[in-house]
Amino acid sequence: MSFRLRQLALATLMLPLMACSASAAEESADTVKAAFKTKFPQHEVSTVQPAPVSGLYEVVVKMKRGGREEFTVVYVDGKVDHLITGDLIDTKTRRSVTEARLDELNKVVVDWKALPLDKAIKEVRGKGERKLVVFSDPDCPYCKQLERESLTKLDNVTIYTFLYPLAQLHPDAERKSRQIWCSKDPAQSWTAFMRSGAKLAGKDNCATPLAEIAALGEKLGITGTPALIFPNGTLVPGAIPLAAIEENLAAK
Repeated sequence: MSFRLRQLALATLMLPLMACSASAAEESADTVKAAFKTKFPQHEVSTVQPAPVSGLYEVVVKMKRGGREEFTVVYVDGKVDHLITGDLIDTKTRRSVTEARLDELNKVVVDWKALPLDKAIKEVRGKGERKLVVFSDPDCPYCKQLERESLTKLDNVTIYTFLYPLAQLHPDAERKSRQIWCSKDPAQSWTAFMRSGAKLAGKDNCATPLAEIAALGEKLGITGTPALIFPNGTLVPGAIPLAAIEENLAAK
């Protein structure tokens, strides 16, 4: 399970880790769901189903994150006397069952045609036939890592960068975003600053689309940068390696 979702599960439910009951559970999923809702009425239960472990049930809890729904997973015994948060590991495959389930539940598919690409910085490489959207913050170290280690190596691609300064983390990022957007050549200013460390200069008081982009990012549930959106609608957070970008660009 990713750190963010693990935090979400722990903070939302605010319950300690407890051992599961060893007794066999005869209760149905509906009975478990009713018991869970009685004990935790503040949480909206999406689904309940038997977990891969005998005697345990998987409870999917729905919540709001930004402008979209997000789900977390916990495990309970048949009477909901005990609750477990964290990763359920399949020891044969050495993979997290929980993480795979969360990836399935929280997969974000973005309507590419609805993205306001005219409000993005546009950089064309080669013929620019492949398309990629990136939400990025000029003061985000991971955004700079993505630019320098992955994006510089792409060819035949058009990259649309939405300036998405996270003021709570980087207080000067919004000013820098305005400077970049207000420059004579925003694409050149952006790439020089992010990939070469060039200093920014010039005005920062022109009209910018930052407020609209911030609203769009909130609607999509983007809480960190960088965040990449591929033409098939897949949203991938983080400074992913070049191979992962190429794989997603090729996906249908």
